[in-house]
Amino acid sequence: MGRTRNKIAWIAFVTLAIFIGLYPAMYLIMPEDAGLLASKSQEILTSTIWQIGFYGHISFGGLALLTGWSQFSKKIRSKNLALHRTLGKVYVLSVAVSGICAVYIGFFATGGFISSLGFILLGLIWLFTTGKAYIAIRKKDLSLHQGMMIYSYAACFAAVTLRIWLPLLTMAFGEFLIAYKIVAWLCWVPNMVFAHLWVRKKGLTID
Repeated sequence: MGRTRNKIAWIAFVTLAIFIGLYPAMYLIMPEDAGLLASKSQEILTSTIWQIGFYGHISFGGLALLTGWSQFSKKIRSKNLALHRTLGKVYVLSVAVSGICAVYIGFFATGGFISSLGFILLGLIWLFTTGKAYIAIRKKDLSLHQGMMIYSYAACFAAVTLRIWLPLLTMAFGEFLIAYKIVAWLCWVPNMVFAHLWVRKKGLTID
């Protein structure tokens, strides 16, 4: 029973990661003011630097989602270590670009200071944990590497949890702005708590 439950959870996890990882491609065919862009002012939408930050964030963030889940697959890691390492490098590079862009566009988040602080902290945590995971594996510290990767992908998975929580909160409060201020924190703080519990359960050392 437990094995079946774990398998279902794994399939759901991978499916959500792939589906939301492909989501940025929608912006290539949607109108300029569609999706989350509908809440942005025309001044921001016409800013070249902001556009570079936004599309850099969602494009490389999507790539991070698409590659990051594979790092937790024992099958891939045991049968094709070279592929595991290659996908890991792609993930780290994607996080570096997307995370830096995330911190920048976080200053312009809809909802002002509360939203901005939530998203900027998320971007910084994502960059920090991914950087530590990469440095750890370079030093062959497998325990630290695995622990930091759990935290890193928990931060990355905020892209998924945001899209789950946002419509629910918008319906609950009847207002997008209130929902967005809450989701700026709710999309990642519970993920970090889950990651912490997972790391402790696995007995990984992250000091």
